[in-house]
Amino acid sequence: MARRPRTTSPAANPVLAILRTETVGGALLLAATVLALAWANSPFAGAYFALRELKLGYAPWHLELSLGNWAADGLLAIFFFLAGLELKREFVAGELRNPAKAIVPVAAAAGGVALPALIYVFVNLGAGNSGIGAPTLQGWAIPTATDIAFALAVLAVINTHLPAALRVFLLTLAVVDDLIAIGIIAFFYSHGLEPVMLLAAVVPLGLFTLLVRKQVRSWYLLLPLAATTWAFVHASGIHATVAGVLLGFAVPVSLAQTFEHRIRPFSSGFAVPVFAFFSAGVSLGGVPGLGAALADPVAIGIVVALVAGKAVGVFGTTFLVAKTTHARLDDDLAWVDVAGLSLLAGVGFTVSLLIAELGFGTGSPHDDHAKVAILTGSLIAALLAAVVLKSRNRHYRRVAHGENGYDDGGEVGGVFRAEITPSEGE
Repeated sequence: MARRPRTTSPAANPVLAILRTETVGGALLLAATVLALAWANSPFAGAYFALRELKLGYAPWHLELSLGNWAADGLLAIFFFLAGLELKREFVAGELRNPAKAIVPVAAAAGGVALPALIYVFVNLGAGNSGIGAPTLQGWAIPTATDIAFALAVLAVINTHLPAALRVFLLTLAVVDDLIAIGIIAFFYSHGLEPVMLLAAVVPLGLFTLLVRKQVRSWYLLLPLAATTWAFVHASGIHATVAGVLLGFAVPVSLAQTFEHRIRPFSSGFAVPVFAFFSAGVSLGGVPGLGAALADPVAIGIVVALVAGKAVGVFGTTFLVAKTTHARLDDDLAWVDVAGLSLLAGVGFTVSLLIAELGFGTGSPHDDHAKVAILTGSLIAALLAAVVLKSRNRHYRRVAHGENGYDDGGEVGGVFRAEITPSEGE
């Protein structure tokens, strides 16, 4: 007799479905951030910081961690597992499979990483920090990451009539951005490598890979192997979130959607908001303290890099590649659409907060200032992107309703115009 599929309770299904939506995930992330900032700047701030520093776990294997570190090293590995699944799917069956289609967003992602990093370095060197070994330069990678959850949530709130190609471009850019960020964390922010522990991680990872390739989905078999892989990678000195990516890459595309469907609600509804709650809590010290934080060259570099560096890096690289190679911008997109998306790429949050902690140390002055800058820069980038994309959304709505759809949005500053036929501007 055929086995009946296992189901969850009817009451739970709507909740899980809601937690899978981009807007809800972004809203929970924002709520956790606001709660952390409010608590950390309230008369009860001591309780917040005591909770964040509360240690739990097992001392050997470096597993006696504070709650803040458990969130950054443990819960965030779940987020990176989903990133690994998305990367695998994109490379095997998605936009990244076709080099001709992938070259533009991939190049845009690279430009959106390189220019912000350079801007951050120049700002901090120009502020009197001498030499490549200057302490503030440890944060060079903070403004390089685009937060998938927040960026897609902002786009989802705005979007009713924007071209589907815009979301595909953003998703591909953010996925490649994540891949670069993973490499940066693994190579530049991992310390004290223990080769024996790293080799030991190969055993549970190999068993996990073998089982998923045989289409095994039983959590009681896969979860212990995943946890053991994470523990060995953590003990090896490589940041434990890399274990999440490796496990995600191990899952065949035929199972990736199933795994993502199961895990996405836990990631967006619990893991990432809890990480944000423990990471975003900064004692600002009122308006003077906020001013002092934003006057730090670390903060100035991050804000300028997120708002201007990301936008110019993504847009400039896209324009350069489209004009100098055989690669082309999607026919459904105008250059002003790309400009709005480039601004949206400046919404850096989850990975940026993680790199700030890895670069400066949790709770250090530069770490606190970096977090204020990440929040400030991301908010400015989101607001500027919303203005541009809302305007484009109104244009595409008029076109869809048969109203005057003259595409004056194809120009940026009266210079650039997308290559479209006259009928596409109607």
